[in-house]
Amino acid sequence: QVQLVESGGGLVQAGGSLRLSCAASGRTFSSYAMGWFRQAPGKEREFVGAIRWSGGSTYYAVSVKGRFTISRDNAKNTVYLQMNSLKPEDTAVYYCAAIRSATVVVPATPSRYDYWGQGTQVTVSS
Repeated sequence: QVQLVESGGGLVQAGGSLRLSCAASGRTFSSYAMGWFRQAPGKEREFVGAIRWSGGSTYYAVSVKGRFTISRDNAKNTVYLQMNSLKPEDTAVYYCAAIRSATVVVPATPSRYDYWGQGTQVTVSS
């Protein structure tokens, strides 16, 4: 069983930055992809971005591309979501997730992912 724990959420002003962390334990992730999702009140869970554990290729939703950056630390089994130029529209609970394999295309559909963290709240004030 894979466990994922997010941290780093908080309250920031518009234009500010936050870095979220997702620490993984329980298995190695050589063939995994790690995704970030967010869910605002009354909204569906939406894809933010993802990274392939092997090779480190990244993928982003158009709404965050250029502002958010995903990276990984192999030694710590941790992925990061660096969020810059935050907007009030970014306010949501942010989740990390893991999919066991994504051979061709890393999916943006939440139901495709196998493991989920508990989420961390990000609030951006105007």
